[in-house]
Amino acid sequence: MLLAARRVIQAVKILARDGRIPKPLRGLVAFGVLPIPGPVDEVVLLIVGPILWAFYRDRFREAWSQAAHAGRAEEPSR
Repeated sequence: MLLAARRVIQAVKILARDGRIPKPLRGLVAFGVLPIPGPVDEVVLLIVGPILWAFYRDRFREAWSQAAHAGRAEEPSR
């Protein structure tokens, strides 16, 4: 569960910096990951998430796979 949460956070950070996504949408993504008390930031992510999925699916998938790769690089060796 913790690894999945880290992957989601990392993917959102990647999307917030992706220059191929329009700045207003990236700004909303960045606002959505701010640690604001209350449900405001979660509501923004609930609005932006489907937009990213519908219109920027390829970039969403790229960020998801990059986040998985970054997560594997950070895991300690066993």
